[in-house]
Amino acid sequence: MKWIKWLYPGLNLKRWLFLFALGAVLACVGVTLIFNYQFVGLLEALVLQFISSVGGEYYQSTITGLGAFSVVLGILCMCLGATHVIKTIINAVMPGEKESLRELIFTQQKLDKGPSVVVIGGGTGLSVLLRGIKLITNNCTAVVTTADDGGSSGRLRKELGILPPGDMRNCLVALSDTEPLMEKVMQYRFKSSALSGHNLGNLFIAAMSDVEGGDMEKGIAATCEILKVRGHVWPNTTDNIQLKAKMDDGSTVVGESSITASPHKIVQLMTEPENPRASQRAVDAILKADAIILGPGSLYTSVLASLIVPGIRDAVIRSKAVKIYVCNVMTQPGETDGYGAYEHVRALIRHMGCQCLDYVVVNEQKASPDILAKYEKEGAMPVSPDVEKIEQLGIDCVPAKLLNDSDLVRHNPLKLAKTIIALIYRLKLFGKGIRFFDYFFARQTMQELRKHARKEH
Repeated sequence: MKWIKWLYPGLNLKRWLFLFALGAVLACVGVTLIFNYQFVGLLEALVLQFISSVGGEYYQSTITGLGAFSVVLGILCMCLGATHVIKTIINAVMPGEKESLRELIFTQQKLDKGPSVVVIGGGTGLSVLLRGIKLITNNCTAVVTTADDGGSSGRLRKELGILPPGDMRNCLVALSDTEPLMEKVMQYRFKSSALSGHNLGNLFIAAMSDVEGGDMEKGIAATCEILKVRGHVWPNTTDNIQLKAKMDDGSTVVGESSITASPHKIVQLMTEPENPRASQRAVDAILKADAIILGPGSLYTSVLASLIVPGIRDAVIRSKAVKIYVCNVMTQPGETDGYGAYEHVRALIRHMGCQCLDYVVVNEQKASPDILAKYEKEGAMPVSPDVEKIEQLGIDCVPAKLLNDSDLVRHNPLKLAKTIIALIYRLKLFGKGIRFFDYFFARQTMQELRKHARKEH
């Protein structure tokens, strides 16, 4: 029997398990002596001589006192035995983690009870957001575009006929609890040989997909287990699609790389084939979500590339979740030249076919002139907040200081996560219809985010 293995020599458990069992017996005997002493004739006979010396009139009170002593002694033995059993197991499973175990358990329970959040998009922006979201909840799902046709992902797509794994890899790494070295390995890019330009993480996902019978979703699920991912990552569609865009000069451009390289402005984004099937796992996650976050990321080739799959778009519209759009902090040459936050939102509404957003988060923090000068040379400009224009559309606009302290003008994951969680709990307090998360949990989450921010600095 399997339980006998707990009694093997060298485990340092038998003595404490015996002490716990002895304590349980003593406690049971004590309770019996107190409440039902007439049924313990055998024990009564053993102590009769001692009891008779006390005096007959004290007989019942002596039995009761002996019972109470037995209960107290039994409870002490049980507590001592249980404490040492737990310490032995912790020392074996988590050496060196005794001091932080209480905090670890609390944090894990808090994250497990966190809101169900679905993040839709792709590219670097999505992975930046996910690094902050995983500090809020374990119930996070990333729905990622599969239209990438450039770099290592594009090569694997053409050579192996698989979905481009690049954006999914970035999301998996962002949500994972792996050691820093594992993250470096997953993001490693070969610089020479036949694998030049390939990313090791992309090759790993391709291999996992092949191991799982060519099913990319199963391959991603297996990779999630290996990397200890806090949540899930699903493609928006498992069909082999290409992006197609109608430009302002009337021409049509096919392929993500070709679209961003075109000198003309995008008027309408489409897919080829026209009606790809949405991933059912992604649809289910959207319909069950408490909050849906669109972006940040390239407006057309990341956010809208995920949303224009009909099943995904319809699920977002039908979902009762809070819908939040996180606008980019800089324009993107070839996609959003001259766009402010208002133009970003208008493009979303046009492609969705209706206005279903609850909030738009925009950056109001100014980057340093030196950094902006570098971006201007590449044709990128800061995205104007356009708060009043957006609110005229019936959407609450949330301006916040969101920039990272680096040479790149990007969102700070912790600042963005604080803004998102504040919105989610504001909606809870004012009855927006999401699940009830207690106020204490919200405060603890904010404290946790502040602690991570101090560690970064």
